[in-house]
Amino acid sequence: MREPSRVILSYLSYIDRTIVMTRKTTTRLSAKFQISIPKDVRTAQHWRAGQEFAFIPKGEGVLIVPVPEPKDLAGLARGATVEPYRDRSDRV
Repeated sequence: MREPSRVILSYLSYIDRTIVMTRKTTTRLSAKFQISIPKDVRTAQHWRAGQEFAFIPKGEGVLIVPVPEPKDLAGLARGATVEPYRDRSDRV
């Protein structure tokens, strides 16, 4: 098993290699409580206008993740077994 610090470092280096930001990636909250996502981030993540996002509280910040489309979830559980499935009725 890996040490936690090594896992974090390898994860962070993976992120740094896949998403390269060339400009400032900060923004301000408007008076209407709106935030513009910098173009470098939108482009790197392939986000588009009208896409739905989930906000997940994480300590002092928030993790923003796109909500997948139902068609993107098709086949996700392919090969999963339903046995041994336990229903509430078989509990003691």
